[in-house]
Amino acid sequence: MKKDSYLKRLLTLFLTFLKVGALTFGGGYAMISIIEDEVTRKRKWISEIEILDILAISETTPGPIAVNAATYVGYKVGGVLGSIIATLGLALPSFIIIFVISFFYKDFMQWQIIQAAFKGLKVGVVLLLLNAVMKLRKGVKVNFVGIVLFVIALSVMIITTIFTVSFKYLSLCLILLGIITGIVLTLLGKEGDKE
Repeated sequence: MKKDSYLKRLLTLFLTFLKVGALTFGGGYAMISIIEDEVTRKRKWISEIEILDILAISETTPGPIAVNAATYVGYKVGGVLGSIIATLGLALPSFIIIFVISFFYKDFMQWQIIQAAFKGLKVGVVLLLLNAVMKLRKGVKVNFVGIVLFVIALSVMIITTIFTVSFKYLSLCLILLGIITGIVLTLLGKEGDKE
């Protein structure tokens, strides 16, 4: 690859993730849909199957999912320097906005229009999350175990929203449930292999 085309690709990578970071509100999960759209449909850097793998890895590694996804996509597109550039592009807008707001946060949050805007943005974030789920569900195989896990996760979310549940005990219960589920599925898989 020529140096000019590599530098152009790095600049495009930076500007793409800068745009994602600047135009997305609501955190990492809200960014998933936009990242997926930018890197698979518009730029065609990564296939739809690869983006599912990247998101799965990003979810399981420490740190925000969007930052991890930007790092993996950047590595795939431009190597180590690409991962640094993509991560920087994604994080820079948030850093600048928070830095500026920190100077006049108290005054800023007292404005009624700002409070109303944040309430409206919550709805937008939920819609971005639903959009990401709908786009990514195409590449996911639906089976009985997946449906059961989805129902459990949805039930836990509803219960913790309605009732005051200690996060410490909830985390412990979910970890134990995950361990038991893993053991049962492994044993069922081995039984199926014997037949």
